[in-house]
Amino acid sequence: MDMTMCLKSLLLAIQQHRDCMSTQTTAKLQKQVEELSGLKCDQLLSSGKMLPSECVSGLVEVAGNPNSCPVLVGTIVALLAQLAHDEDSREMLHSSYNLTSTLASVIHQHSATPGEPLVLQCLQVLQKLTYNTRVFHSTNYIHELIAFLMTNIQSHNDDITMPCLGLMANLCRYNHSIQGHIKSLDNVKAFYRTLVNFLAHNSLTVVVFTLSILAGLTLNDKVGEKLFDAKNIHQTFQLVFNIIVNGDGTLTRKYSVDLLVDLLKSPKIADYLTRYEHFSACVSQVMGLLHGKEPDSAAKVLELLLAVCSVSGLRALLCGVVFQPAGPRLRAGLGRRPGAGRDGGPKPEQPGVSLLRWLSGPLESAESCSLKALQLFSELLEEALAGDSVSPCVLSFVEMLLPALLELLKGLRLAQGDAQLRRHCLRTTHVTHLLIHILHAFAGAPVSLRITLSHPVSLCLFASHFVSLRLSCSVWVVTHETTHFSEDQTRALVSRQVGAQLCLSQVESLLACCQDNSPLTSQPHGSDGDHVQVFAEAVLKTLDLMSKLRGQVKDMETSFYRMLQDQRMVSPFSVALTSHHRDTVQTGLALLVEATPLPDFPSLILGESIAANNAYRQRELELSVKRVAVEEVPPTRSFTLSDSSNSSTKSVNSLIEKMQNGFELQEPGEDVRVSEIIDVYEQKLSALAAKESRLQDLLEAKALALSQADRLIAQNRQQKAQAEAEARQLGSLLKEAARRREQLQAELGSQVQEVERSRADTQELLQHNGRLQQDSLEHQALKGAYNTLLSRFSEAEQQLKDLHTSQASLTKQTDALRRSHEALRLQHDKTVSVLEERESKVKSLQSDLQQRGDDITALREQLKAGEVQAKEKERERRELEETVDMLRKELNKTEQARKDANIRASSLELQKDQVAVKLKQKEDELNKHSAMIAMIHSLSSGKTKNDLSL
Repeated sequence: MDMTMCLKSLLLAIQQHRDCMSTQTTAKLQKQVEELSGLKCDQLLSSGKMLPSECVSGLVEVAGNPNSCPVLVGTIVALLAQLAHDEDSREMLHSSYNLTSTLASVIHQHSATPGEPLVLQCLQVLQKLTYNTRVFHSTNYIHELIAFLMTNIQSHNDDITMPCLGLMANLCRYNHSIQGHIKSLDNVKAFYRTLVNFLAHNSLTVVVFTLSILAGLTLNDKVGEKLFDAKNIHQTFQLVFNIIVNGDGTLTRKYSVDLLVDLLKSPKIADYLTRYEHFSACVSQVMGLLHGKEPDSAAKVLELLLAVCSVSGLRALLCGVVFQPAGPRLRAGLGRRPGAGRDGGPKPEQPGVSLLRWLSGPLESAESCSLKALQLFSELLEEALAGDSVSPCVLSFVEMLLPALLELLKGLRLAQGDAQLRRHCLRTTHVTHLLIHILHAFAGAPVSLRITLSHPVSLCLFASHFVSLRLSCSVWVVTHETTHFSEDQTRALVSRQVGAQLCLSQVESLLACCQDNSPLTSQPHGSDGDHVQVFAEAVLKTLDLMSKLRGQVKDMETSFYRMLQDQRMVSPFSVALTSHHRDTVQTGLALLVEATPLPDFPSLILGESIAANNAYRQRELELSVKRVAVEEVPPTRSFTLSDSSNSSTKSVNSLIEKMQNGFELQEPGEDVRVSEIIDVYEQKLSALAAKESRLQDLLEAKALALSQADRLIAQNRQQKAQAEAEARQLGSLLKEAARRREQLQAELGSQVQEVERSRADTQELLQHNGRLQQDSLEHQALKGAYNTLLSRFSEAEQQLKDLHTSQASLTKQTDALRRSHEALRLQHDKTVSVLEERESKVKSLQSDLQQRGDDITALREQLKAGEVQAKEKERERRELEETVDMLRKELNKTEQARKDANIRASSLELQKDQVAVKLKQKEDELNKHSAMIAMIHSLSSGKTKNDLSL
């Protein structure tokens, strides 16, 4: 069956089931859904037509109806899972059709039987929909879904546990509102204990899901600090890398990469990974996955490598892994099969060769892999070329990389589709950015090489591309040699392979896409405005590369100025100057500065285009603010056309039957009357045929109007659904705000009581402080009395010597005084020893201070001598600067004169072309005039001959 007919039948079955929900309509709808599932409907959602949109909206509505048959709902969910085959379709089902809340409601309806196949099917589709997609906390049935997931994760049913863990990992990733909701639940501690127990599960997929949930919920909490501390983090790294390399499948590898990427966003864990001793070996094993032919695994590996590049301490280590040498088989690496010898031992080739394969891959099969490989090369070369010394391995790799990059700039054909053209523009932007970065990195930087007999190939590559020497030596030996390059010599690596014709043809092809009114360059209302931005970036990046190479490549400067004066450049310039990307605006301004002094630059047209773009954006903003949902119209008019046509056909058929029956009843004697009746009916039939033709024209016009009305109705329904979803979200947010306000009021009352209690405690502390001050005064008085007693005790001791004769009678009275005297003497001795130590320290400090003073005086004398020398050096430097300024002014004058000459040459060339065209026109006119004169001469000569003959 045709796809359009199948969709129309499905829409009719949905409407009948909506009007009357019976066994017959349910069976008919299920049959139509199964027939559609048997057809190839991968591009159904991306077609942009209204009929598929109406069908999908109706199916989602039927699936969310609590009264629908579970078997029918399962069939619909299977069809929707078939439609969600790529990222764009999943995003459309999630955002435009609210499929996430619908499936959550289905799970909530059947939450009593979690082992039912329909529940498992909904969980699997939800896991596919919510991957890398943020689900709002205010979505319908999201709280019930979270409660269902937590309940079944803590159960012991392995069939339901794994999809619940995967869905929970998707919901917790980059979603602080859902994380906060889970943490505020009462049973969150038991949930954490269950997750920790899952870390010892025998399934690697369960372990990865569990680690993802724990990382999302507890990474910045105390629980996360215990789980991912310095003792456990190295084991976690080893476990995650082993799962990535030896995982159960693509799904496990995908979540493992996402887990490691999320962990690297924590500075503490990133620092742990920089100190991980097996990092280089693990990254080498991970890069071994690039030898395969699976684009999904390669895309996730490249995503992981880009995340590693974001950590400054790991980027240098990754450069060492990617650009490490691989012996004599390095140059043969590009000819090897990508998936050869997966289990046949280590690869003897450079790891970066695998990246080159994905970089040069077709855009149709692995678009994300090609673009991510370009971004990765940009990051790695930025790190490798940033220092003063560049490794020979990096130089040899750049030599292999340049032909691959230049090959990517070719192959643009106008007959390609819009998506293919957009991907080519994106790749062109990345390639030219990488080439410009290589030019900036090499320009003016010294390259230090230490090459022994074991690196002859690298030295030959270096010599051939940077010094341009051709020597016949079989072995090169250089030790501790440093070569410095000027700006012209360092750009020879790129300028020898990038020609003016390549850049010119690239810009011409891109501008031809715009000139042919391609959808890539038009800007309709919707989400296609990004195509214009991509096109403008590709054109301007290519022109920026031409600007960098115009002094080193032949005819590049003439081609550059010619393209700047082309009127087709108005569109890229206007888009770039009104863009919200900083780099695009800066590139456009830099090229505009070069183009403004040119005589034929269309500045007025550029100003009009910029004003038009600004007016268009302002109008779009006003329409988005004033957009109001239109009321839904019942779709009953689609059947009036068929009913009217059927009624007219039936009336004609009945008329023919009556005529045939009348002819059969006629007798032979009445032929005259029959002929008259036939004439009358023939006239009536001709009139009916004319009326039928006019009605047919009216019906076609009505059909066209109805199709337009159906499209408007579908758009209005979609807008109304979005408005209702937003209203529900706002209502839930309002309820949440009211509940939060009540909680804050309760917290405020408790805080007021706490302030009162704190005030009372402060008064008690003040009273206690007063009592302590009184005790302190009494202590001071007792201390003075104690000192007087000590003095009296010393006097008593002197008297004791004089009254030695009476010691025997007073021994019992003086025992107590003697004990206290001994204690005080010990304390005095300790005090004396402490004072002696302090005096020795003071003496040593005084001696050190005196020595420091002597050193300071000596340094002041040295400083005065240095200042005298500095003044002499400053005077010499000023004289040199004056000489350099004079030379620089002369050089600028010469450069300006050269630019003016080039500009005049380009303008004279344009004038020459125009004069040639005019000259050709004049020659054509002259030929016409000469032909006319010859004809006149021939006619006049013939006439005279005839007169003579007469």
